[in-house]
Amino acid sequence: MATRILLVDDHDMVRHRLRQMIQDQTQWEVCGEATDGQDAVRKHSILKPDVIVMDFNMPHLNGLDASRVILKNQPSACILMLSVSESRQLREEVRKAGIKGFCSKGFMDAFFEAVEVILRGETYFTEQPS
Repeated sequence: MATRILLVDDHDMVRHRLRQMIQDQTQWEVCGEATDGQDAVRKHSILKPDVIVMDFNMPHLNGLDASRVILKNQPSACILMLSVSESRQLREEVRKAGIKGFCSKGFMDAFFEAVEVILRGETYFTEQPS
């Protein structure tokens, strides 16, 4: 059975790119898409994905706050946070929230590895540039 992934990003182009990347993986499938944090919380409860790929900076409810709501309702949720920001403070907030992974949009080559790692129940954070 394929790993079901919910894509959450307010930019159509980013979601389209992620969808294309995922469709190339026979063991993964996109089960849904959300355009903001509120939409993500709602679709997570309906679709029950195996993994949520969540953008940080979105309208209505940012990815960090949406992740906190999802994790409150399902502490075992596998969430991979994506962001163009690579600040130490954001990484710490992501860790403290209980999010299992963080991948910079500048290091999308690490995306597949990040998803595999968090599916194994481990954490994955791309290295912060020096």
